[in-house]
Amino acid sequence: MAVLPSQSTVFPALRTPAGGVPADAPRWNPQRPSAMPHHRYQPAHQRVALPLTDRTWPSRQIERAPLWVPVDLRDGNQALAEPMDTERKRRMFDLLVTMGFKEIEVGYPSASQTDFDFVRHLADSGAVPDDVTISVFTAAREDLIDRTVASVEGLPRTLVHLYTATAPTWRDVVLGRSRAEVHGLILDAAGYLMRKAEQKPGTDLRFEFSPEVFNLTEPDFVLEVCNSVTELWEASPDRPVIHNLPATVEIATPNVYADQIEYMHRHLARRDSVILSVHPHNDRGTGVACAELAVMAGAQRVEGCLFGNGERTGNVDLVTLALNLYAQGVNPMVDFSDIDAVREVVEHCNRLPVHPRHPYGGELVHTAFSGTHQDAIAKGMAHHAKQAAEQGLAAEEAPWAVPYLPIDPGDIGRTYEEVIRINSQSGKGGIAHLLHTHHGLDLPRSMRPDVSRTVQHVTDSTGRELSHKELWQLFRTTYIAPALDGPLTLASWNSAEPAPGEHRFTCTLRLRGQEHHCRGTGNGPLSALADALRTVGITVDILNYTEHSISTGPGSSAVAYAECRVNGVTCWAAGWDTSVLTASVHAVMAAVNRCEQGSS
Repeated sequence: MAVLPSQSTVFPALRTPAGGVPADAPRWNPQRPSAMPHHRYQPAHQRVALPLTDRTWPSRQIERAPLWVPVDLRDGNQALAEPMDTERKRRMFDLLVTMGFKEIEVGYPSASQTDFDFVRHLADSGAVPDDVTISVFTAAREDLIDRTVASVEGLPRTLVHLYTATAPTWRDVVLGRSRAEVHGLILDAAGYLMRKAEQKPGTDLRFEFSPEVFNLTEPDFVLEVCNSVTELWEASPDRPVIHNLPATVEIATPNVYADQIEYMHRHLARRDSVILSVHPHNDRGTGVACAELAVMAGAQRVEGCLFGNGERTGNVDLVTLALNLYAQGVNPMVDFSDIDAVREVVEHCNRLPVHPRHPYGGELVHTAFSGTHQDAIAKGMAHHAKQAAEQGLAAEEAPWAVPYLPIDPGDIGRTYEEVIRINSQSGKGGIAHLLHTHHGLDLPRSMRPDVSRTVQHVTDSTGRELSHKELWQLFRTTYIAPALDGPLTLASWNSAEPAPGEHRFTCTLRLRGQEHHCRGTGNGPLSALADALRTVGITVDILNYTEHSISTGPGSSAVAYAECRVNGVTCWAAGWDTSVLTASVHAVMAAVNRCEQGSS
């Protein structure tokens, strides 16, 4: 008997928890304390004040999409080992415009010549539609503001996005300034930006301010800073300012961020003159939840990236956010009708793959391999088609309610071929669905387990999935071909009905190289065939039989299925021909040969 290696040998760097089970742990939970130094970290409520106690956001619903602002060309670009060149930036920009985004952050012009040149490219090429606003990003420093404003010369509508970190750790460690000093720095920069804009009359130049690391900043300080910036920039309902409140580094559960956003929503001065924006990151893997709860809490604008690219664990994913709304019956206000084209452009521009199981857009996200899932989806699709027909609607217009598929894959350009795929985990329902969808077969329910076992034998032995073409080839070889390629074949045959209810079957049987001329009678062609087979010592009982046409019109094919007991062995088989009678005869002969081969 082989001796298994110890866990310490297999995973030498891991330390299996070995402390005592906590005294208050329930009996069903045997987990032990880990040796990881969790005491080094503070919970969110010890790091930042949470002043809201009468929150109202949990009872709200999202009924309309916020203003989506993709920052792929700035924040997402900064996250790339190989930042985009102008060609890739332009391809991404064109994608975003085509999808319907109306405000696009295109770069950090003072950070690199490439970013500056791309903004100039947009200005000089006329690539920006009349209803699209270009956003550019800058730190709160005069020379950087000068460079940023110079980059947007000639663009029709521009938003300059000013930021400064405000959280205590950043003030102390990065900036080395007090609260008052940081506040003064922000106001000086905001005033300087405003004066620069005033030097360009006739230019539609608007302003955005981000207190970076908002979610770790004292709420009263953020409110103080934002309100003073609102006043300085002379915000009004017809010319609002944007206050963008980033969860720059996620440190708490999404409800904490929602509380912070609702607090600002309720206390910001000149609220009707402020667009409240959020910019969640994904350090805890809850960026999407943070954004959704923030919109419930009063946010009107969301900055993020397609498929969530961004520094560290990424920015919030606009694809997931928008299609989450779509799945709730809310118009997303941007178009994803060809999700694969969107993914391909993003992968090309970022040179990063989108995970196959990424929500909505991943290559395998609508694909089911599990037998139970496949069966439910197949039944759901059939039910959907039936209900649509009963309502007089096209299937793509009917209300959607299919198990395991929150939205219709067809709505985002996916084909149903991708929904069910066959491997060793697949079941009879999925196999039957593919054979029906692609080849017109409607397998009898009692035959499906037998077909499933045949498929699983192949997928288990090969360790790979089968395409629908390979599945059809396997079915044809196993269940149809034995009629013409087995130990017992019909060299010739004829069926007649000399009197009502009386059938005669005359044939020449070729059995292991020997020909036998046989005749049989019965109350139908197949019972007469079975009687003819008895003359060569083959006893056939037809236990189940069904048939159907593959299509309509002259010359269409028919398929027949037969379950037969032959000399005590039971087998399923099928026949295929333009003649229903020929298909049925072939089905019985295929079953006979399968049984004979199985018993030998």
